[in-house]
Amino acid sequence: MAEPVTIAVQTTKPRPAPSRSRSLLTEPKVLLGGSFILLLIVIAVFAPWIAPKDPLEQDLMLGSLPPVWLDGAEPGYYLGTDDLGRDVLSRLLHGSRIALFVAFVSASLAALIGTVLGLLAGWYGGWTDRIISRIVDIWMAFPPVLLSILLVAVFGSGVHSVIAAIVIIDWTRFCRVVRAETLAQAQLDYVTAARTVGFPRIKILTREIFPNVVPVLIALVSLEMGIAVVVEAILSFVGLSVSSDTPTWGGMIAQGRQLIHHAWWLLVAPLGLLFATVLAFNQLGSGLRRALDPVLRR
Repeated sequence: MAEPVTIAVQTTKPRPAPSRSRSLLTEPKVLLGGSFILLLIVIAVFAPWIAPKDPLEQDLMLGSLPPVWLDGAEPGYYLGTDDLGRDVLSRLLHGSRIALFVAFVSASLAALIGTVLGLLAGWYGGWTDRIISRIVDIWMAFPPVLLSILLVAVFGSGVHSVIAAIVIIDWTRFCRVVRAETLAQAQLDYVTAARTVGFPRIKILTREIFPNVVPVLIALVSLEMGIAVVVEAILSFVGLSVSSDTPTWGGMIAQGRQLIHHAWWLLVAPLGLLFATVLAFNQLGSGLRRALDPVLRR
């Protein structure tokens, strides 16, 4: 009689998903975008001490000086001067303070309003969802840039008016995304289990659903900061942001556009920094979404 043959089956445990902290440290987009934004924050905070010159100091004898690598440059004016003799580098550094302040404050307020309404609409449904969704649909029918210009024109120029205009327009972006994510989370098993146990609805929303919406929300906030930087630059470009004496990237772009033929650096410097900042926010948001989402981290 033949002896039974035993076959050894080697089982392998599924590879666990990396932790969120490790995912953040190994995500290239987070490292690159976050490093640039962190550097920009440091520059904005310490701009009065880092800037080589007073950004408002004028010297018509030094007007339209080229950067240091071109002929005719003056020592100490690394990116040249504008037509009024003001140091371009110093104005760029001080302009980052307005851009980042508007970005962080407006994105945070828009996220707060949109998240609360999106959670309520996605979780409670019914007439709550219908009312909020109709308001969002109507509000998003208006062109955002034109509406922001109209709102700032009504409120008056200033940083607070710019922030208010961005918040009033962009809360709908957060509301739609959070509502859709809440609807998706509400269909999952852990929510059904919480309902079966008898958890109150508001407790399920705040302790079960909201933490799983946070990864998407964090990524969206980062993307919204990039949009806010662009909106502030547009409003500064048309003269509806802060006063003309305050250095802003949009105001420098508007000035450089008029002098592009004989002082191209006045346009290239703020435009390049604006592009790099928006790209960094976008890359950071994309990287955060990938690193914090448990499905994408597998």
